[in-house]
Amino acid sequence: MLVITDGEGVLGIGDWGVNGIQIAIGKLAVYTLAAGLDPETCLPIALDCGTNNKELREHPLYLGERKERLTGVEYDASIESFIQSAKEAFPEAVFHFEDFGRENASRILETYRDQVCSFNDDIEGTGAMVVAAALATTRVSKIPLDKQRIIIFGAGTAGIGIANQISHEMMHISQQPFETAKQAFYLVDKNGLITNDMTDLTDGQQKYARNEEDFTHLDTTSLLELVKAIKPTMLIGASGVTGAFTEEVVREMANNTIRPAILPLSNPTKLAEAKASDLITWTKGKALIVTGSPTSPVEYEGQTYEIGQANNALLYPGLGLGTIVSRAQKITSQMLREAAHAVSNQVNLTHKGAALLPPVSTLLETSTQVAYAVCQAAIKEGVAKAENITQEDVQSAIWMPVYKEV
Repeated sequence: MLVITDGEGVLGIGDWGVNGIQIAIGKLAVYTLAAGLDPETCLPIALDCGTNNKELREHPLYLGERKERLTGVEYDASIESFIQSAKEAFPEAVFHFEDFGRENASRILETYRDQVCSFNDDIEGTGAMVVAAALATTRVSKIPLDKQRIIIFGAGTAGIGIANQISHEMMHISQQPFETAKQAFYLVDKNGLITNDMTDLTDGQQKYARNEEDFTHLDTTSLLELVKAIKPTMLIGASGVTGAFTEEVVREMANNTIRPAILPLSNPTKLAEAKASDLITWTKGKALIVTGSPTSPVEYEGQTYEIGQANNALLYPGLGLGTIVSRAQKITSQMLREAAHAVSNQVNLTHKGAALLPPVSTLLETSTQVAYAVCQAAIKEGVAKAENITQEDVQSAIWMPVYKEV
């Protein structure tokens, strides 16, 4: 397992240069803790492409190149050189891309998706986790996923990944084409609702851009006005804008749907779009909430509400383990979809106030179920070299930290 970063888009930090290696090391530690990957088979990699963080470049203890980041042809050539060298050295490796910048993350993923067995946790892992959360909300609200109206506040790498994974799920549920599924989405960034008259949109944003002529009567930079006009059933935050889901916005949403699904996913906590306790209070206990950071249970009018966390650690370790056990040659959208379902199926929603996602205390159990589901999907998709994988096969692949006999 290779976790690879160029350190440009570190969550909550931005351009961290070669210091991004610490994130890669941490991700691999979670692979070992949550899914039993043998540390001897794990390798963190930081690609030193320079940094645009002037403070880092001038710091006497900075270990990386003291140059501005490579761009364009030079950058692409460096990535290509690395991929080919790594593929030659580790032909059976899984490539986990982490914390690449907004302009490069999706592009690199799409370029090398069929060349190496790879995925991007910021895009696909986050998106699949939100699918797991969204599926849980539909079991409570009784509004099918393909009947939802969804505002995604934050149209960067994570926001686009979320839209992609949910739209894929919708397409599978109702056998509808993407052109139909995308009509459920309204993406909002710092300039307001993403519309087709905007310049400098990323490829991902262009896919979901709305027709600007449909919103000429509206202040599309106001989340409140968008909520009033669109009447969303689900509001997802991936913006890093603290407090963006104001009381007025949330109350307006609750007026239009019986069980509004509200997911303030930005982390750390100080960047969250809203606090779970406020969402419960403002909606009088109606909101279906998933957060991006750990959140204590909320007490409201004698009822305890447990708050699920959309922690990628619930999904990507099992995805990696399943990919390795099945010896998959690529990670398909269906493998990601089955991983999301496996996570969602781990929760019991029969009692009021139940968390919508499993707790991190069940990481190994959840990862095992995810890995098995991924193995079966890989076999069905025809990308697995292994055959007839059982639960016992998955269990036996889990490394445990015990001393070997001498």
